Amino acid sequence: MSLEMYRNGSVYSPADPFATAMLVEDGTVAWIGTEAAAGALLDARMTEIDLQGALITPAFVDSHVHLSSLGARLKGLDLGAARSSADVLEALAAAASSTSGAILGAGWDESAFGAGMLPTGEQLQQAAPDREVYLARVDVHSALISPKLAQRVGIVEGPEYADGLVRGTAHARVRSAVLANDVAVNTENRELALQHLAATGHGTVVEMAAEHISGRADLEALLARTDEEKASTPEVFAYWGQAVGTEDEARALMASFNSSSVVGLGGDLNIDGSIGSRTALLRADYADAAGERGTAYLDVEQISAHVAACSLAGIQASFHVIGDAGLDLALEGFARAAESVGLAKVQAGRHRLEHVEMVDEAARAQMLAFALTASMQPSFDAAWGGEGGLYEQRLGGSRAAAMNGVGQFLAAGVPVVVGSDAPVTSVSPWSTVKACLELSDPQARVSARAAFMAHTRSGFRALGAPNPMAGQLVTGAEATFAIWDAAELSVQTPDLRVSSWSTDARAGTPMLPVLEDALPNCLRTVRSGHVLFDALGVS
Repeated sequence: MSLEMYRNGSVYSPADPFATAMLVEDGTVAWIGTEAAAGALLDARMTEIDLQGALITPAFVDSHVHLSSLGARLKGLDLGAARSSADVLEALAAAASSTSGAILGAGWDESAFGAGMLPTGEQLQQAAPDREVYLARVDVHSALISPKLAQRVGIVEGPEYADGLVRGTAHARVRSAVLANDVAVNTENRELALQHLAATGHGTVVEMAAEHISGRADLEALLARTDEEKASTPEVFAYWGQAVGTEDEARALMASFNSSSVVGLGGDLNIDGSIGSRTALLRADYADAAGERGTAYLDVEQISAHVAACSLAGIQASFHVIGDAGLDLALEGFARAAESVGLAKVQAGRHRLEHVEMVDEAARAQMLAFALTASMQPSFDAAWGGEGGLYEQRLGGSRAAAMNGVGQFLAAGVPVVVGSDAPVTSVSPWSTVKACLELSDPQARVSARAAFMAHTRSGFRALGAPNPMAGQLVTGAEATFAIWDAAELSVQTPDLRVSSWSTDARAGTPMLPVLEDALPNCLRTVRSGHVLFDALGVS
């Protein structure tokens, strides 16, 4: 029997907003209560762990990640700090002088370059002579590539490839070729990513896999890990982004994975691309590119067939969609599927849309009618929203101002889950919660409590987890939690014009860390009683 008494801290629990202690027995929460009661319960069988004022919360759920890509970003050429074309070329030249083989990098964002231009393919090749170079944009929907790589993959100058910049379907081809790593490399990348997620307080992650991202073999290797290997990392659920046309095809594809960890067909099943790469599908032209409205990767018939097939098979479907015209295609596809198989079947599917950034009131009403979940990344707004940001550059002020409507979704009754889309944004769950408090559109902002729920308990609901206690710390629940060095706790609201927090918990609301200054650091992450990460310094 394993018994650990955590005491002398704070416990975020709906069962007791004043809780300061928690007893874990064999991977299950056995008791939550006050310091005085903990002292009375403590006996020789228990390992006593002094929290020294730290906070215990349910571990986070990242509802949208790419593990192999995240691992590659963590150990590769990170261009997130580049502020000019010269910075990119300097970093590339340094990598070329210190490494061998193909050079992979990611993270550049030309919206931070001012008036500067992107490096050309010729400049890339000069910086890294005779090397294949792939430098993904921060959104991973376009990339800078060297002529040597373009030649190998068979990419020629045209609408999707010019002056070293590749996007659209051509980029998908390049990305697939570049990420076709051997088993050892992919394993190293995945494990590095999972360790990083554990160290940032995540107990559960949702992998968005597809052939154009890291391939089926990569997903199958992830699913084939031993029970011992799985127990030492966050729990992994996965979606596979492949369209189907019939119920039988949907069932056969799901059965081919032979794993309950694959929970749906979709995720990064792309209807469109990204705003930064100008491939998100818009109703009107991009403000900074007359005549461009993005790219549609699926049509209404394909969307409808996929939704109908998955609904009949009882399989969750999901799509990547960002632009307003892309969402129009998605919702028309759901409408046609409902006409074909019945609205009740579609609603029972618990289908979801990923990103879903440009949404008006009518579209929200349709999403509610189809019982769709919005899987969102509030850190997108923190990175690219606001006056002068990328969204305003690409879309203009009026369209940019109404994006990422977390609050509007929740007010309309549409469930919301959140994640990082790592490696697109950094894995930092408290930054995500903070971003929900500070969204550019005041109507989109939500409380820290609502944001925290979207990043924990709601993530399990969206996956269809059968355990109603998943994502909570209550007696009888799985002991999956994180410990934080939060110095000050509060009940926080999204209104930054007035005092945004109170230290009075008499209303019975559990308190969360104050997020106005430094964010909490993770001290320990535990899943089902197994310690995944530990910097607590006690045993």
